[in-house]
Amino acid sequence: MKTAAEWKQFYENKDFEAAYTYEGRLGAEASSTETIFRLWSPVAESVELRLYEDGAANTPYSVLPMERQKKGVWQAKVDGNLHGTYYDFNVIIEGQGVRTADPYAYGCGANGSRSMVVDHAKASPIGWDKDSAPERPPEDVIYELHIKDFSWDKNGGFVPEHRGKYLAFTDENTTLHSDGMHRTGLAYLKELGITHVEWMPVFDFASIDETGDDEQYNWGYDPQNYFVPEGSYATDSRRGETRILELKEAVLALHKAGLRVVMDVVFNHSFSLDNSLQKTCPWYYYRQYEDGRLSNGTGCGNDLASERSMCRRLILDCVLYWAKEYHMDGFRFDLMGLLDIELMNEIRRRLDDLYGVGEKLMLGEPWSAGQTAIEGHPLLAVKSNFDKIDPNIAYFSDDIRDNIKGSIFHPREAGFANGGKGREEAIVEAFGAYGLFASQIVSYVSCHDNQTLWDKLIETTEDETLRRKEYALAVAVYLTAPGHLFFLAGEEFLRTKDGYSNTYNAPAY
Repeated sequence: MKTAAEWKQFYENKDFEAAYTYEGRLGAEASSTETIFRLWSPVAESVELRLYEDGAANTPYSVLPMERQKKGVWQAKVDGNLHGTYYDFNVIIEGQGVRTADPYAYGCGANGSRSMVVDHAKASPIGWDKDSAPERPPEDVIYELHIKDFSWDKNGGFVPEHRGKYLAFTDENTTLHSDGMHRTGLAYLKELGITHVEWMPVFDFASIDETGDDEQYNWGYDPQNYFVPEGSYATDSRRGETRILELKEAVLALHKAGLRVVMDVVFNHSFSLDNSLQKTCPWYYYRQYEDGRLSNGTGCGNDLASERSMCRRLILDCVLYWAKEYHMDGFRFDLMGLLDIELMNEIRRRLDDLYGVGEKLMLGEPWSAGQTAIEGHPLLAVKSNFDKIDPNIAYFSDDIRDNIKGSIFHPREAGFANGGKGREEAIVEAFGAYGLFASQIVSYVSCHDNQTLWDKLIETTEDETLRRKEYALAVAVYLTAPGHLFFLAGEEFLRTKDGYSNTYNAPAY
């Protein structure tokens, strides 16, 4: 078989992109009379479609050969609407067969290794067709929230089966210890004064065993199925339709409460190479050096190749899908600095065309974790290039963050609020953002990454009375800054992570 370096050379030939860039629909499309399966795998020699009664069945009830179409697409048509039917593919590449899920699957069974046909007309809650986002406020106040953190505490008053799940957002009038006075959950969010809830990743991620116990915890920055909701937040991860319905119910409840919903998306890397992207087109979706070594600008072992046509198509399709089918009101791009400006501007343009200019938020981290082996050297969406990006794409301002409280990389370094000297001018300059639009700035002091604001101040200020005053000053500075206002859930009540910084798999707080 070809080596990774040989695959890289094969894909870099301009003839490959010209011959195999496909613009039609992919995945499983179910209508009233038939279901069509389409898989992009231009290097495959043959492909079989395998159908199953459920997500855990060992043996398919039907195996069908797929026919090769133009542009490297394989297709099979089956009579009837197969909504709820599970499937996977057997793909033969260079004489070797591999079983794979569908990269464009809209549903899946537990742990995402088998895909499920989804007809969204049959997978939506009552009232979904009438759902709409509340009117866009004049100023955005974004509240970053982990699905499990929101409702995991046993004293929160939630329905026991809803703790740590999507459905906790549908529980109304919850109070602490059910005392009827101290609001929790959705009731608390409504009175907080925020305009947007930003969910940490809710598309299917691989770092949680969905058949395991509910004590597992992970932030979710480990993508597995980009078009499918995460199953560990559903009341039944084994039934593919449950996670779809329950996530939609959560969005519906937040919209009814007057809150918009932003989702955190991770298009810079995947959990591992044991996935449907790699299995259907080996090494196409990943950046490599000339010797075949994987690029690691993410610090996670691999970088997605957004510059390749079908990878950028996947990213664009994914964003538009979540906006359309799940009514998401915005997207926060993890390590956006690894994606190219051309792609980001295209996503912005398409969202604007469909929903109105700036109606859907786009926010991102304008940095990477290291150098990346991007082909063709297009401009990346890093802070220094933001004069070339659409003014309705915003970046998280580390200048505002670090000048207010001190560097995240140096815990004992102080900023303006906690006694650091000479920070005033730097803060004013950060507010001005070098002549950029206010719409391009996310003003914040802490998020899920690194220390909370309170834990940072513990490092620099021993006296608690003084520390509380510094905390209030830090919040006052960034909440009066230009741009989109953003804060971490719990920041409003001095949230602590017990001094820990990277709590990606720590117990729920």
